[in-house]
Amino acid sequence: MVQYDTILIRYGELSTKGKNKKDFIRRLSKNISHVLEDKPNLEYINTYDRIYIRLHGEDPYSCIERIQKVFGISSFSITQKVPNTIEAMEETCLAIAKENEKGTFKVVAHRSDKTFEMKSDQINRAIATVILKNTEHKVDVHNPDFKIHVEVRQEYTYITSKIIPGAGGYPVGINGKAMLLLSGGIDSPVAAYYVMKRGVEVEAIHFSSPPYTSTSAQEKVLELARLVSQYQGKMKVHVVPFTDLQLAIYKNCNESYAITIMRRMMVRIAERVAKRNRCLALATGESLGQVASQTLESMGVINEVIKLPILRPVVTFDKLDIIEVSKKIGTYETSILPFEDCCTIFTPKNPVTKPLSHRAEEYESKFDFETLINECIENTKCIVVKPIKEKENYL
Repeated sequence: MVQYDTILIRYGELSTKGKNKKDFIRRLSKNISHVLEDKPNLEYINTYDRIYIRLHGEDPYSCIERIQKVFGISSFSITQKVPNTIEAMEETCLAIAKENEKGTFKVVAHRSDKTFEMKSDQINRAIATVILKNTEHKVDVHNPDFKIHVEVRQEYTYITSKIIPGAGGYPVGINGKAMLLLSGGIDSPVAAYYVMKRGVEVEAIHFSSPPYTSTSAQEKVLELARLVSQYQGKMKVHVVPFTDLQLAIYKNCNESYAITIMRRMMVRIAERVAKRNRCLALATGESLGQVASQTLESMGVINEVIKLPILRPVVTFDKLDIIEVSKKIGTYETSILPFEDCCTIFTPKNPVTKPLSHRAEEYESKFDFETLINECIENTKCIVVKPIKEKENYL
């Protein structure tokens, strides 16, 4: 029986990062160790083109699902580490072949250590010969039932029969931090996923309007944050009490401009909270043309009240595309729960789709929104959610 003792991590886009590569590798290794923090026996060895995780008795199969959600990984394998001798390679490859049912196979050797006396093709032939002599398997180099991968490195050789795809992208945190406007809908958790994939750590800000929005609506948002936090380890959620400011908007503004003014207030608050928490950008789940506040004209009028850039990773996605991704990352079923947020409850019948800056400024001049914004920020509550639900996190 094969005794798998090492998980071998292969990098994705990190290979293009030149002088910054060491920083990327350190961040990636830290992120992996964070998602596996409940496995104290693991040992991490970072090299220029691989991370090796020595298992020291830990169950490798319990690590697979978590590692698959760590951005920055191209692929990984559960491997057995053997000495750099052809005899050791043949013994382990034969054991792997015997664990597979009768069928066809292919040996794929990669000789990174060029000092090893045999070339890759010679290794392939030697191992295949041993398997053919000792099993009923047949070779098929084009469409085999299983492959045996042999990586000859400088100190050891690593052998596996399976390469598991990783999440790709960059390690979360390597490209700074962004503040995501997180609603209870389908789009913003998907936006969080894509922002994280580009190496940006995400904090979230949610606008709550009690008693018009329920505690169930807030719990729904926190559950969405928890679900998407699996891709970065944990997430801060800043819950803003938005009721007084929202009521002031509807009291002083033409109903058609209410959503535009509301979004301007939200991004003002989000920017200030973002700067307090060292975020370099805002992020939203806006998709172009999906609703009145997501036309180019609306986005322009909303953008002009802040200086931080706004990341909109799903801006060109069709709704069906966004739904498909939300199902993939596990947020869809929570997103469609029937608990409305402040945006949906106060939606006007005929919102303006091409707002004008001077009209928005005119409505805002009718009330003291700065005082209300300050009150919102002063009463904002920060809640930390983690991938593994713990009651004390947010109930």
